[in-house]
Amino acid sequence: MDPPVRDALFDRAALDRLTALADTDPALVVADFADPAAAGPLAAAEVLLTGWGCPPLTGKALAGMPRLRTVVHAAGSVKHHITRACWERGLTVASAAGANALPVAEYTIAAILFSGKRVLHAAHVYREKRAWVNALDVIGDGGNHRRTVGVVGASRIGRRVIELLRPYDLTVLLYDPYVDAAEAERLGVRRVDLDTLARSSDTVTVHAPELPETRHLFDRARLALMPDGSTLVNTARGSLVDTAALTEELVSGRLYAVLDVTDPEVLPPGSPLYDLPNVLLTPHIAGSLGNELGRMAQAALDELERYARGLPYADPVHADHLGRSA
Repeated sequence: MDPPVRDALFDRAALDRLTALADTDPALVVADFADPAAAGPLAAAEVLLTGWGCPPLTGKALAGMPRLRTVVHAAGSVKHHITRACWERGLTVASAAGANALPVAEYTIAAILFSGKRVLHAAHVYREKRAWVNALDVIGDGGNHRRTVGVVGASRIGRRVIELLRPYDLTVLLYDPYVDAAEAERLGVRRVDLDTLARSSDTVTVHAPELPETRHLFDRARLALMPDGSTLVNTARGSLVDTAALTEELVSGRLYAVLDVTDPEVLPPGSPLYDLPNVLLTPHIAGSLGNELGRMAQAALDELERYARGLPYADPVHADHLGRSA
């Protein structure tokens, strides 16, 4: 991992737990597998504890780690560093994706509820007027009573969002080609095709992985299906939405958007999305940050403890699942 990531993830208590679980030097942080100073420790390593900034574990890199048996990732996606060579070598992999899913889902719930309440619009009107405003006029028909939320993707985060939405008086639609009717019933959602979801939802929240087939999942035609005044929430990947088409819809004022990710990331300085009153644009903050990082570190250490005790991982990564995961 990058050295600053170690300092952000592992406080003194976590480092103490790490050294109690494993024979390791927590001061050694490897950011380059070709670094001669790391050659000895890597050659002896049985486990790699990885984080953001880990370089790819290529066949060449793995050749310098003959004793390596497993990788524990103290973050979410492993797609940046787990390669085919890892699976060919027979390595096992675990991640803290479950721990990282929770703050993303919490951010999404906040975005959905604020969207239903027309908070963006009300805040803009109040800021512009700087005087008393008639709340009934500002909110109009807004509110979170019997609204419809469309969830795109029953991913780990998507399922957590569905779970967190249960206490609210909302109808939840789901589009996911891998979820059948029986599973949708267990989740408490109504399974629909993507066009129906776009056409029927007051708020659409995107939780699908970034794959060739999901690029511009919300293109010009699908965005046009969304009802006037509806909101698109994207905490997944920017490429799932056609930025140019969405920008046109937002400039027109027809739609609202809460965007934690964009394509490109970062948007150019001249993008109107920075200033539009119907857009909340945040710099990829939905995932674990601040004191939430400690939860990811402890999840990774939980997995390391399971490995040390000879137990299976609670959150393993499987090669055959990576093709449809984040």
